[in-house]
Amino acid sequence: MSTFLKGSLVLMLSIFLSKFLGFVYRMQFVRLTGEEAVGIYMTAYPAFIFFLSLIQLGIPIAIAKIIAELRTRNAISKYFTVMRTSVIITVVSILIFTPFFLFVTPFISGELLKNDAITMTLYVSIAIVPFAAASGVIKGFFQGIARLEETAVAQLLEQIIRILLITFLLPLLLTSSTPQEAAAYAMGMTLLAEVASLLYLQWKYNKWKAKQHYEKEKKHYPLSPIFSIALPSSGSRLFGSFTWFLEPIIFIKALAVTGVTSIAATTLYGVISGVLIPLLLFPSFIPYALSIVLIPAVSDAFARRDHSLLKERIHLSLKFSTLTGCYAATLFYLHGGELVSTLFHVEDSTVYMKILAPIFFFYYIQSPLFSILQALDNSKAAFLNSLYGGVGKLLLLFFLASQVSIQEKGAIVAIGFGVLITSFLHIASLKEKKEAQIGFSFFVLPYVVFLITIIARPLLISIGDRSLIVDCLYTLLFLTIGLVLSRQIKRKEIAVILKIARTTKRKF
Repeated sequence: MSTFLKGSLVLMLSIFLSKFLGFVYRMQFVRLTGEEAVGIYMTAYPAFIFFLSLIQLGIPIAIAKIIAELRTRNAISKYFTVMRTSVIITVVSILIFTPFFLFVTPFISGELLKNDAITMTLYVSIAIVPFAAASGVIKGFFQGIARLEETAVAQLLEQIIRILLITFLLPLLLTSSTPQEAAAYAMGMTLLAEVASLLYLQWKYNKWKAKQHYEKEKKHYPLSPIFSIALPSSGSRLFGSFTWFLEPIIFIKALAVTGVTSIAATTLYGVISGVLIPLLLFPSFIPYALSIVLIPAVSDAFARRDHSLLKERIHLSLKFSTLTGCYAATLFYLHGGELVSTLFHVEDSTVYMKILAPIFFFYYIQSPLFSILQALDNSKAAFLNSLYGGVGKLLLLFFLASQVSIQEKGAIVAIGFGVLITSFLHIASLKEKKEAQIGFSFFVLPYVVFLITIIARPLLISIGDRSLIVDCLYTLLFLTIGLVLSRQIKRKEIAVILKIARTTKRKF
């Protein structure tokens, strides 16, 4: 268990640093280019993720799971047959889909998004896809052999390069640039950072491979075991990215019904998806790190039929994710509007944050739940849950955003509605797995503590009379006392984490 926790803590710290650097990048981007350029970039970004999902076909997850199982048998020679087959699949996928992406890009920007200014940024994003797909293959390998440092450093390297480029290069390019050119430049900087990250991963992979002693196998790994894992996973991720791809399209079309122009709707979508949602997702570095670690860790315990270890890993991961959701939801509900104003200089966001914060409590447990279901060979349930949540979100998005009285508030509610459906269905699916021993009651008490805190905190000590930092510290203290009294935070768990953190800090 200590290896599992240590790997999680290392990855959490690295992802925190990566997200923090990404926040610096985002704030710099908003301040340098303005809301319209951010809107163009954020409207194009879901299409890029959808393109990448098509290319990857779930291969990185399949690599991680298969190699984790091979690792229990010390079958090192088969590692590289898996990689060889996976690379061939990825290359073929790139050759098939890239011409299609180039062909449909003008239609996406001109007909679906009703804004030709997005075309240039979409073309640049297509150039990123092959490099990102190649990085995904190598990251899947390192996850499978439980080496997380390479992925962590690659993410940090990528963010540092993006910050350096946007800080020193972008201002030189913006002297006579339009918003659409500024957005394309920003996407181009993402391309350069992705290439640097891939070169680092390839170097680390070659270095690790050179140190191994194994009997080389010329044959390729069979396709069927890879696709039996990759395709269900790909279906879920592909549908999730497709619903995200449709999100700005439906958002813009729904607001057009109420009389909002496509340019104004694009800018508004950029503020919501480029400012509000990223702030809410910032604490997700904890569950995200756990979801990466979970696939090989749970797969390993499941393959060895060690139900005690399996239960321990699942419970501990969900405990950390639930506590993350509790702290994040409380902080954003009570102080979200002021945080947005201070960090991004965007006003009038308090109502949006109060709508989303109680819902996003359940978002923080979504990625670990998804990974657990995959590791327990229940990818079909994970896919269907994402399907229902995505369809529900899109249907409600068009209906509510097209209402003149609520407009963007309706879109906010719809986004939250999709999170709730998917998370609750994931919990229900995991509950059916007797090995996990998880039910809805696992998440009820932390949510009750959250509700009590957001009601009692303003009544006991008023909000706004002190600095933002002091107010946030008071809120965190109130919540921590509630979690300790309700035994959601235990001394034994804290002692274990502190011990592992002391042995881990030397890595940084």
